[in-house]
Amino acid sequence: MLLLPFSGLYTFLSWLHRSLWQAGILRAEPLQVPVIVVGNITAGGTGKTPLVIWLADCLQDMGMRPGVMSRGYGGRSGKEPVRVSPDMSPDDCGDEPVMMAGRLSCPIMVGSDRVAVAKALIGIGCDVLIADDGLQHRRLVRDFEILVIDGERGFGNGSRLPAGPLRESPQRMQTVDCVVVNGGRAKSGFGSSAMHMDLAGDRLRRLDDSEKTELDDWSEPVHAIAGIGNPDRFFDRLEQAGLTIERHAFGDHFSYREKNLEFGGDLAIVMTEKDAVKCRSLDLANAWYLPVTAKFSGNGEGQIREQLKEMLHLHNTCPEN
Repeated sequence: MLLLPFSGLYTFLSWLHRSLWQAGILRAEPLQVPVIVVGNITAGGTGKTPLVIWLADCLQDMGMRPGVMSRGYGGRSGKEPVRVSPDMSPDDCGDEPVMMAGRLSCPIMVGSDRVAVAKALIGIGCDVLIADDGLQHRRLVRDFEILVIDGERGFGNGSRLPAGPLRESPQRMQTVDCVVVNGGRAKSGFGSSAMHMDLAGDRLRRLDDSEKTELDDWSEPVHAIAGIGNPDRFFDRLEQAGLTIERHAFGDHFSYREKNLEFGGDLAIVMTEKDAVKCRSLDLANAWYLPVTAKFSGNGEGQIREQLKEMLHLHNTCPEN
């Protein structure tokens, strides 16, 4: 209740900012290639990055040359675009861009000036761009918007920041091109056209990638760590697979140090892939991570693919017939 006046101020400033763009007082700079924005209207993680990875792979399968742009949250990158490689430090360019660089063969760039990042990607031959986050970044021209919602947490208490998690009104669902609900399939209220996505993964990898094991074959208790937007989703996945875990939740984009993971005993540590890119530099003798992939229920994958093809055809850039 004490924060509600600040939520009112946040709502007013958001309305004013949006109105300036709609009135043409503030203008976005057009780009030469189509831009896909994957974002959310709530603070915290909703599963955007696995969807961005899926989109990049899908576009490459369609014969496109995608590039991924990110703010590089948690990193030290400035305005100048920086191309990310898998061996870069997450402290420099953010954990999610490093994770994507290890999974994708297309260019990933970070920078606080997203238009400059977009132009840099176009300059190296990308013919379609994917923005990881940026739904509220109106300076970035977009041709296709995907709103990702955490199906378990939804819109929280329905209040704007800081009294609640909302950056924008849920009515924003009516203006995007596609709504993807991550998990929580039993919940409703996201619209009949919303597509449902789950994060699937059943094989653990040792932190140095020297060994793999099936999740269902693991029998020993573990320390489970997660520095993501919704740690309980990861913990629940491990328990559903039959693991006995001790939960250790950290803040989203948490920067780990060895002292944070000194739990005592000799139990293995199991973490998310996003945590793994930050923990590889630590001296952890028995640590594993669980990669996940975006999977759609029903014909969701086919529907998004058709929507992407239609969008690309409007730009005369789709190589598929």
